[in-house]
Amino acid sequence: MNLVHQAGSTDLWTVAAIIGLACVTVLARCFFFIFDRPWSLPEWAHRALHYAPIAALAAVIVPEIVMTQGHLISTLRDARLYGALAGAVWYFWRGGVLGTMLAGMAVYLPLHLLLGW
Repeated sequence: MNLVHQAGSTDLWTVAAIIGLACVTVLARCFFFIFDRPWSLPEWAHRALHYAPIAALAAVIVPEIVMTQGHLISTLRDARLYGALAGAVWYFWRGGVLGTMLAGMAVYLPLHLLLGW
């Protein structure tokens, strides 16, 4: 197998992967139109989908708060921790997304920019 490619050339595996992913995407998006009869999700799956947005948000945000370069943070001198804590406190005290973001950033920015945390 030749690992050196000329500029602008694409190997067969890359082309096959792109075509395969395109086929899977089209099939998944057209899945609901293939069958003639209407169908619905089971009740347990419908209930589980109510938690999907918060689970996706937590999966993105939590690693950003507690990890640096793929490792758990090892110190409490991290502005992200205190910004997230301030945002959570604001949310549970007053509610509202805008106030939560403003409270978190009001704590995060001075710690990060002025103290270098």
